[in-house]
Amino acid sequence: MRTAVVIGTGLVGTSAALALAGRGVTVHLVDHDPESARTAAALGAGTDEPPEGRVDLAVVAVPPSHTATVLAAAMRDGVARGYLDVASVKGGPRRELEALGADLTPYIGTHPMAGKERSGPLAATADLFEGRPWVLTPTRDTDTEVLNLALELVALCRAVPVVMDADAHDRAVALVSHTPQLISSMVAARLQDADESAVRLCGQGIRDVTRIAASDPRMWVEILSANPGPVADVLAGVAADLEETVIALRGLQSADGEKRRAGTEGIRDVLSRGNAGRVRVPGKHGAAPAAYETVAVLISDRPGELAAIFADAGRSGVNIEDVRIEHASGQQAGLVQLMVEPSAAPVLAAALRERGWSIRQ
Repeated sequence: MRTAVVIGTGLVGTSAALALAGRGVTVHLVDHDPESARTAAALGAGTDEPPEGRVDLAVVAVPPSHTATVLAAAMRDGVARGYLDVASVKGGPRRELEALGADLTPYIGTHPMAGKERSGPLAATADLFEGRPWVLTPTRDTDTEVLNLALELVALCRAVPVVMDADAHDRAVALVSHTPQLISSMVAARLQDADESAVRLCGQGIRDVTRIAASDPRMWVEILSANPGPVADVLAGVAADLEETVIALRGLQSADGEKRRAGTEGIRDVLSRGNAGRVRVPGKHGAAPAAYETVAVLISDRPGELAAIFADAGRSGVNIEDVRIEHASGQQAGLVQLMVEPSAAPVLAAALRERGWSIRQ
């Protein structure tokens, strides 16, 4: 691949363009908002000048409701040898293309499983897709050359290719992406009218649950409108669990010993099933999740504190597997939680204490 056109210079389109341009591909940027394309070009994602002839690959990075029409127009204009989209749903755009009479031979649907709460070209980074799954949904009509171009794009973006059926993909993302977004937003919505005294008690748990609630509602209306059935199916299961959990909690309030016992079992069941599901979430590098030990270190809110603690951790010879920061309410301090292999936790804790850090159990 030597040349590409990226149509749609939002977060995903610009990030892909940055990755391609950084690896020597000549990228042409197109957007219905010329200012967005100019911004992406200024960031080094390519040029907003049109190509002189046909390019190798056209990457369509527009909302799902516009994906098929933009693809069909690019195909009619003969923009590229191969065409792919990066929409978060796959079955609908493919069926729309078929209804428009488009030739599916030069087309493949794809979806990089990466994103941020922020959108637009200024949120883009060349490493957005590194190590992330990138789903490919070829059909029997997809030309081998186009599949190879898509695989080359994934490789240049340093992502991990995953081949799936389009409708199976849509059911999967309903479970692991679309429903979590709605649940996060619903929990965060409870905070809107909550007493200030309650909001001040927010800790890391509520921050974790509501992080993605900061996402752009307009973008998510587009996504959910393109995949409503599978999302509704997952939410129906969640609703059933909620109803059973409410009944169990009411049972715990009862003076009837049998109802309290049933309530206890109901709560234990949902929490245990949650444990079992959480264990299946892939861990580091996509491997089975590991059980890490946490070394919590008290730090002050001063420039250089994080750099210093990571440097001291490095000198101990211990590899930090993950990290989390919890800020102390109303204080210029917080806890850095360093996740390490269980056998390494005592070594790291001792080394950090020796260098003057305050360790919290």
